Amino acid sequence: SSRTMAPAPGVACALALATICAAVTSEPGARQRALLQRPQPAEPVHTYGVKTSREMIIAAGCFWGVELAFARIPGVLFTDVGYTGGHAADATYRAVSRGTTGHAEAVRIGYDPTQVSYAELLGVFFDIHDPTTLNRQGNDVGTQYRSAIFVADEAERSIAQAAIAAESMRLSKKVATTIEELDVFYPAESYHQHYLEKGGQSAIKGSTDPIRCYG
Repeated sequence: SSRTMAPAPGVACALALATICAAVTSEPGARQRALLQRPQPAEPVHTYGVKTSREMIIAAGCFWGVELAFARIPGVLFTDVGYTGGHAADATYRAVSRGTTGHAEAVRIGYDPTQVSYAELLGVFFDIHDPTTLNRQGNDVGTQYRSAIFVADEAERSIAQAAIAAESMRLSKKVATTIEELDVFYPAESYHQHYLEKGGQSAIKGSTDPIRCYG
């Protein structure tokens, strides 16, 4: 997709764009809605000496809307967008958008597993995009827009495999989502971070406002 600098907060983005960002379903799916309705704790729960935050990285097409969808989930502590899963030694938007580096547009999600589980977040992942299209979400085409789950260990791999099998059965279609080893995550340029929130869309926990692709 063509990308430009983010508009000022609260100002609708009225840009003439050649393609649409179609990664995110604008209305929450059933699994997504169930998590959005959970109460958000005032602060993450901590147990002395125990790390209670974890990270996951997924790819589901254009990363702007994907990030906003996860930012709204209670139990999610932070989100940022970037590039991962490629063969080039570095990643920038200009290079990745050519589709030659092997990197995917991805979202890194920090979450509190005492509030929301890895499996539940994968449910949101499947709700917000079409996992049956290979290297494509809407008009965004290329390996950089692939559906992928980047796993850090065998436990995550097992959960991801079960989630893909369940989604394929639910849809009665083959799922194109790949499971890939967690690789270097290159944070995207600053203007891509929280892009839709900067454009005036709500990132408040529990928000069910439709996600509009360009602010």
